[in-house]
Amino acid sequence: MTDLRVVASDGSEAILEATVAQGLADSLRGRLLRCGEGGYEEARKVWNGMIDRRPALIARCAGPADVVAAVRFARTHRLLLSVKGGGHNITGNAVCEGGLMIDLSPMKSVRVDPAGHTARAEAGLTWGEYNRETQAFGLASTGGVVSTTGIAGLTLGGGLGWLMGKHGLSCDNLISADLVTAEGELLSASAERHPELFWGLRGGGGNFGVVTSFEYKLHPVGPVLAGMVLHPMAKAKEVLRFYRDFARNCPDEALAAAALMTSPEGQPVVAIIVSYIGDSRTGEAVLAPLRKFGSPLLDTIAPTSYVQLNTLFDAAVPYGGVQRYWKSSFLSELGDELLDIMIARSAKMLSPMSMVLFFHMHGAATRVDPKETAFGLRHDQWDYDVISQWSDPAETADHIQWTREFWTAVEPFATGEVYVNHLDAEEGTRIRAAYSDNYGRLVALKNKYDRTNLFRLNQNIKPTA
Repeated sequence: MTDLRVVASDGSEAILEATVAQGLADSLRGRLLRCGEGGYEEARKVWNGMIDRRPALIARCAGPADVVAAVRFARTHRLLLSVKGGGHNITGNAVCEGGLMIDLSPMKSVRVDPAGHTARAEAGLTWGEYNRETQAFGLASTGGVVSTTGIAGLTLGGGLGWLMGKHGLSCDNLISADLVTAEGELLSASAERHPELFWGLRGGGGNFGVVTSFEYKLHPVGPVLAGMVLHPMAKAKEVLRFYRDFARNCPDEALAAAALMTSPEGQPVVAIIVSYIGDSRTGEAVLAPLRKFGSPLLDTIAPTSYVQLNTLFDAAVPYGGVQRYWKSSFLSELGDELLDIMIARSAKMLSPMSMVLFFHMHGAATRVDPKETAFGLRHDQWDYDVISQWSDPAETADHIQWTREFWTAVEPFATGEVYVNHLDAEEGTRIRAAYSDNYGRLVALKNKYDRTNLFRLNQNIKPTA
């Protein structure tokens, strides 16, 4: 092993002696990877194909003790540090350039307690993997809407998902979490132990430590009714007007999303994607108006499993390879003027892979006191996302410009707030907008648990201490 050129936490370059790096390797139960070694290229790959960074070292952690060793090593040697769970976020913060990347993806154990309706899950799991284990017992926790999303990042940022109307967000279902602090201390946080830290973990992102496992509430979830209806883009305004009223009047058991997109056959379409968690006969009655509206090109709504429901968007947002740029905000209303702007701009998408998505937040997720968790944006509202996806890196500037112009045109209609999990890489100025009145309390937590900002490659809450 030769000496390594590394990037320090302050951005400067330094040399890490080979014997020092070997000391870290020898202390791990998992593998320590360098560029050129087997597994390195796969380990540094994340969902967004635009991210092409090369850590000097990747610690493939086998358990919490490995995480402790890696955090202490980064702190002692003042290395730039990043943390990868599922690697699914748009910013690619999981991968640092020239520093030490802690890779949690080998940590995938799940222990389900079917009698107590709880599960203990390690931080390397995706929601697809977690759902498969819990659904073996007919149980589920609120997860995301894409099966390859990691449980860690989604939960720490709040966690919108198919069950949120009935059972709240992912963070609302968190019972406890084990994490390694910036001091390299392993703590367990819950309502009883380190309650203020536990509050911050439910929406505050990866700012306070590396969470190694999560304990969730589980809920009985059997077969579900789910799928989508597609209409031609020429009907987009009337379909979206129907959608806004339908979504607002859904019972807690139902959740409706919508999309302006291109069908696999290359046809511009508007889609309404829906799920109903509960009695199938009741679900059929709830979804009947949606299925009868207009003359759909396609109706795929049918009984399915919760595991399959969580894969509905997978084909539209495949993991790795595809270049992506994304901007997002919350909308309290979908007024006619706003819809006209969005439909007109969607007609000029630069790629058939690009789309505009709406996720309606309602029900149990909106009935939690905004002060109860760090995620405090508890309104009946839509999270909307302008997602550009393309294959040729040479087209990047055009897609970024189109996305920014779309978002700028819509922003006068937005609430000014944003879902932290949907912030892009350059939006540090919008961190306050993601936390609203809870921001000051989060800064105080950052000052206590990470006053040197070791955990900075995230939607960063900067310490003042």
